[in-house]
Amino acid sequence: MEKQYAVADAQGKILFQTPGFDAARADCAVPLSDGASLLLSGAESPPEEVRALQAQLEEAKAANAAKEIFLSNMSHDIRTPMNAIVGMTALAKKHIDEKKRVADALDKIETASAHLLSLINDVLDMSRINSGRIQIVEERFSISDLLHDILTIIRPQMEAKNHTWQLTAENIEAETLYGDTLRLRQVYMNVVSNAIKYTEAGGVVDLLVSERIEGERCRVIFRCRDNGIGMSPEFVQRIFEPFERASNSTMSKIEGTGLGMSIVKKLVEAMGGEITVESRVGEGTLVTVSVPMAYEREQADTSALADKRLLILEADEKLRARYTRYLGEFGLEYRLVSSAGEALDALTEADFRQQGYSAVLIGSRQENSGSVFDIAAYLSKAYPVCKIVLVSDDNWEQIEYQAMRSGIAGFIPLPFFRKSLLSGLDRLLREEEGAESAAAYPDLAGRRILLAEDNMINREIAREMLSVTGAEIDAAEDGRQAVDMYLAAEEGAYSIILMDVQMPVMDGYAATRAIRASGRGDAALVPIFAMTANTFAEDIARAREAGMNGHIAKPVDVNLLMQALRQARP
Repeated sequence: MEKQYAVADAQGKILFQTPGFDAARADCAVPLSDGASLLLSGAESPPEEVRALQAQLEEAKAANAAKEIFLSNMSHDIRTPMNAIVGMTALAKKHIDEKKRVADALDKIETASAHLLSLINDVLDMSRINSGRIQIVEERFSISDLLHDILTIIRPQMEAKNHTWQLTAENIEAETLYGDTLRLRQVYMNVVSNAIKYTEAGGVVDLLVSERIEGERCRVIFRCRDNGIGMSPEFVQRIFEPFERASNSTMSKIEGTGLGMSIVKKLVEAMGGEITVESRVGEGTLVTVSVPMAYEREQADTSALADKRLLILEADEKLRARYTRYLGEFGLEYRLVSSAGEALDALTEADFRQQGYSAVLIGSRQENSGSVFDIAAYLSKAYPVCKIVLVSDDNWEQIEYQAMRSGIAGFIPLPFFRKSLLSGLDRLLREEEGAESAAAYPDLAGRRILLAEDNMINREIAREMLSVTGAEIDAAEDGRQAVDMYLAAEEGAYSIILMDVQMPVMDGYAATRAIRASGRGDAALVPIFAMTANTFAEDIARAREAGMNGHIAKPVDVNLLMQALRQARP
């Protein structure tokens, strides 16, 4: 008997049928969406193709349901920080003469803005990934610098929730790698942020980074373990699906897009890596990210350390062991002490024997020894020929001014490894004694900055940020005007150019290429930084290809802007 079929609505009304179909002889009904049915005759069971269509229909319904939940969650999650921004702005205006209330309102606006920006970034990233526009770049970077950046970001978050935490690095032999450091940082930060978010106050979050050399590639393995709320086996199976969240944010007070882990998985796979998640409800979660990368085989330069004596003030046993290993490999002369008192005794003895130390390395966590800045200030005055070096996981941009005023002449970021430690010491000890100390804000008095920005409010904000440097600011409203102003000024007039990307008449990329190709003596030397809301990895790569020296994302981080300004030409 030939198979016949028809489609009926929820009330049984036939909407479509094949010629000769007899509803009375229908022997199989396949449910469709909205209560509709597919009626079959001449078939005892649905054919394979019908069952496949039915499965696809159920998947599509589930996906649509997830998107509806996502839109509902996003409506709540976006309105929450927006409500804080609008409300606190109104409160600050109302109490404009009350400094403390205005400062408190601005702090809350800053926090809400950062959260809103993270939500927007997730949505834009997912859109870019799904459209196939994501590109993975390969650039040279230091794993020590990458891990230090992550530490400086997560430490305040960990401390705010009183988490017990540590970052352990094992078997790090390749320190210079080639990969997409921006995407790798995004992956690691998303994983760690989830651990912080879903671990109760007073909990534990441990990070472990290791390497495994696999011929011409180095596999970097990042593990994040917490003792947070954990996940059910069913949710672990869905964690990488878009729009999924372990619990509703309106109930749990934990907000987010539900896109983070989906983005992470796609980025890890785009880099040729793997990610796994192990978890149990109430027992915490372990996330493992493994990415293979090219690496450099290199030897640290220790020529400047050959005749130097080092005094190391460090109480942490693991770091003491690392100093012993790395400095011992090269036969360098050093002494380890664990307190300020021992350091003073060692310096006094060395002075008496006329065998002074070339540098004193001070760890930032000094138990029962007072502030590291107080220790450094005393040592730098008592032993001025000794160079004081801070070894810390602090953000140098934030503490640089205080550190320099305390007599600290150099900085080595944690975590350090063989090359980053020895090369850092070598560089610091090669520098001339009495070099000019850096300030919190670079002093650019008497210099000129060219600011290319088409948005009036953004120009005003940038001018205010730059005013602390004392520089003269020339503003252009489009790329063509920026090029004309550069060419009209005398050679070397501008110490740095800050270039928006999306501008009328001529965009920032074209303007940069025009400046570089102008043939002037300073065309290749003047630093040009993109200062733009185009923040994807491809945008950063495009800025470099156009001839820019760096990239500053909007909303502008003042510390990053000041770091760029320190590269201004004299």
